[in-house]
Amino acid sequence: MRGKLFDLCVMTACIALLGYFAWHGVYGSRSIDNKNHVLARAELHQEQLDDIKAKRIALETRVNLMRPDSIDPDLLDELARSALGYVLPNDLTVTRQ
Repeated sequence: MRGKLFDLCVMTACIALLGYFAWHGVYGSRSIDNKNHVLARAELHQEQLDDIKAKRIALETRVNLMRPDSIDPDLLDELARSALGYVLPNDLTVTRQ
């Protein structure tokens, strides 16, 4: 009788432990559902990172055009006119309302 009671206690403890891990596998912080949520957030952050990288490449290209050894005359003219507000007499200006 004593051996059967011990076996019952061990089996109950094992089932409780198995239930504990099963519950955490479904609802816990490292569950399958949480993994899908984390993967969705990672995909969103990856898209944001790709956008930021594209903006950085565009800015680096623009900065390279303004280097003293390879300055683009059209870009220099555009920047100077927008910064100083000068227009030549034969230039056509379009204003937005």
